Amino acid sequence: MNIVTESNISGQPIAEKPRARPVRMMRWFIIVGLLLALLVGALVGFNAIRSHAIAQFFANNKPPPATVTIAEAKSEVIPNLLTAVGDLAAVHQVNVTSDVSGRITDIMFTAGANVKAGSPLLQLFDAPEQGDLAGFKAQAIGAQLALDRAKQLAARQFGPQSTADAAQATYDQANAGIAKTQAIISQKVVRAPFDGELGVRHVEVGQFLTAGTQIVTLTNLSALYANFTVTEKDSSTLKVGQTVRIAVDAYPGRTFEGKITTVEPQISTDTRNIHVQATMDNPDHILKPGMFATTTVVLPDKPAVVTVPETAVDYTLYGDSVYLITEKKEDDGKSSLTVVRTFVRTGNRINGRAEILSGLKPGDRVVAVGQLKLQSGAAVTISAEPPPPIPANPPRY
Repeated sequence: MNIVTESNISGQPIAEKPRARPVRMMRWFIIVGLLLALLVGALVGFNAIRSHAIAQFFANNKPPPATVTIAEAKSEVIPNLLTAVGDLAAVHQVNVTSDVSGRITDIMFTAGANVKAGSPLLQLFDAPEQGDLAGFKAQAIGAQLALDRAKQLAARQFGPQSTADAAQATYDQANAGIAKTQAIISQKVVRAPFDGELGVRHVEVGQFLTAGTQIVTLTNLSALYANFTVTEKDSSTLKVGQTVRIAVDAYPGRTFEGKITTVEPQISTDTRNIHVQATMDNPDHILKPGMFATTTVVLPDKPAVVTVPETAVDYTLYGDSVYLITEKKEDDGKSSLTVVRTFVRTGNRINGRAEILSGLKPGDRVVAVGQLKLQSGAAVTISAEPPPPIPANPPRY
């Protein structure tokens, strides 16, 4: 049987038709690759042009100079002060108590009154002692009469001398009983030990008072102690007689003066501090014992040091610094002011000024107000406003 092969229109067998699909796919790959290359090139070119434009913008768009207030570093002698905290205590203050126990029969003072030394304050029941005193006085009178008779008889040789001696002993014994009873009676009366002002009363009539129980406080406010502590490194600068300025919260803006009267010879092994006591007059009685006090010891002056306003110093954990004003010439011949952050070593701060131990020299100009908007190298202009007053007085709203 013969098989006849069917031919297509061109006269070629169907099985021998050529394949053009791989050529077309290669063409599409080339076209897509070219398009992607063009897209990537466009993106890269756009980013390059944009970066250049941004750099050009910032190069030609400098921020305006910041307006600041400046101050000049000065060389001056500042007060050499040692500041500490402490409290006040009265030179004479006591809790009035009784030496003996007994029932209160009379209270002879008014709480808050001023009393003189020896003024009676309280009476305890003393009737038994008064009775004993009367008995001893009667015995003393009888012993005195017996002693006189014995002496007369002994002088005339009508009686032995031993009788006179025994009468003398009896008389002395009666007087001793009188003195002892009078001492007990005096203990029944509580008196003020010194001049001063009484406090709050803690007892009442009819109360049985035990020896040592507080009756009232008595304080002499004419003179006070200011007790404070300083570190051991400052102990060598303290001497008896140095002036101490004292400030209390009750009277802001007012200072009181005293003198160092005692410097503890021993340094505490627990805190390594030394106790100091100053004595001050209190004629107006406005200071009270127990007040918290800020004490400032006036020490001998030190050599002149460089100082700047305290507002010019930037205190941070990385160190203290100031913005130093520098002047430089531009390409057009004009001068401009810039700031440079300069680290300094500071010392004491007194009356609104900070002591600069290193980092500045007299005559240097620093920024006193406006540091928050600055960075090192920033351009600045000087404000017409003067520096803040010293000490700085913040506005009150």
